[in-house]
Amino acid sequence: MELTLVSSSFCGACARTRAVLHDAARFLPDATVTEIDVARDPDAAEVLDIRATPTVLIRDAEGALVFRAEGVPTVPQVLTAAVRALPA
Repeated sequence: MELTLVSSSFCGACARTRAVLHDAARFLPDATVTEIDVARDPDAAEVLDIRATPTVLIRDAEGALVFRAEGVPTVPQVLTAAVRALPA
């Protein structure tokens, strides 16, 4: 499972989201956390159709997108969404 934060350097909410994702990952032993900065990688942001930062994407082990949300989530919200990425 991959937890992806799409962020921007001027985004204060992105720092809070980064902390939430790292906290949630402690409960998800197979999860990895990655970050895409829209200023450094505008092509990736365009491909992902990013409209706002922070945006959180959760992909399952095969890479299928199972969750997408804008804004700062809570750890319980991330964990609830991550259930969708668990193997059946």
